[in-house]
Amino acid sequence: MCSRVYIKESLHELARSFSFAGYGELDGLVDRIPRYNGSPGQVYPIIIQEAAPGTGIVAPVFAIAKWGLAPASRTPTDRRRPLVDVRCEKIAAHRLAGPAYRSRRCLIPVNGFFEWKLISAHSRDKQPYAIAMKTDVLFALAGIWELWRHPAGIDIRTFAVVTCAPNEMMTTISERMPVILRRQDYERWLSPDPNPSDLMKPYSADLLTMWPIGTGVDNLKNTGPEIISPVNLGPQRPLTRQLR
Repeated sequence: MCSRVYIKESLHELARSFSFAGYGELDGLVDRIPRYNGSPGQVYPIIIQEAAPGTGIVAPVFAIAKWGLAPASRTPTDRRRPLVDVRCEKIAAHRLAGPAYRSRRCLIPVNGFFEWKLISAHSRDKQPYAIAMKTDVLFALAGIWELWRHPAGIDIRTFAVVTCAPNEMMTTISERMPVILRRQDYERWLSPDPNPSDLMKPYSADLLTMWPIGTGVDNLKNTGPEIISPVNLGPQRPLTRQLR
C-alpha cells in the first residue's frame, strides 16, 4: 500500500514543475507545504480537470483534497474508513473507487514516498525507506478523487492513491507500489477516457532510487527535513527510535 509521502518543494516550485495546470487553490496550502512526513487525513495539492468559472473551459488545475477517499453519499454516521489507496487490478469494478476512476482521476505531486520493510519473520520491527526519482525532481502519483457534501453545506474533496505490483527495486521491500505516471501520460490520465488501464503499471526501477531512513518517520509529530536523511544500517544495526 501507499500511506506516506513527502513534498519538500515550495508552492512556487510545485506550480513551476506542473506549469500546465492552473494555480487554482494552491494559496490555501501556504502553511502546509513543504511536508516531510505526510499521511492520510491531511490535505494535499492534487491536479484535476475542472471547468473554469465564466468560460466553462475544462483544463487542469491545482485543487486541495484530503487524503482518504470518501463516497459522495457518505453520511456523518457512516463508519466506513476512507479509502487511502486502491489496487489497480480491482479499481474498475470497485464499488467505491470505480465511479471515481472512470471520471475523476487526478495527479498527486510528490518528491517521494515511504515504504517499510519487515526485518524478519520473527519480529514486528520494520525498517523505513524513502523512494524518489534519481534526478530528485517532483513527479506525480496516479490518483482518483471524490467530492463529498458535508451536512453543513461544505464541499470536501477527497482522494486515494492507485497502487500496482512492485518493480524490481520495490519488490525487495514491498508487495505493492504507487502508480507513478510518466509526464507524457499526464494528459491521458486526466482525460475523459473511462479506462486508461495500460497506464497503471510499475514505473521503471532504473529511474528511481531508494535509501533507508530513521524510524523517526513512524511518529507523525516528527515533521522536519531530517525525516528523509539516509541512515547507515550496518550489518547488525539495531532499529533505533530516532527523533522521539
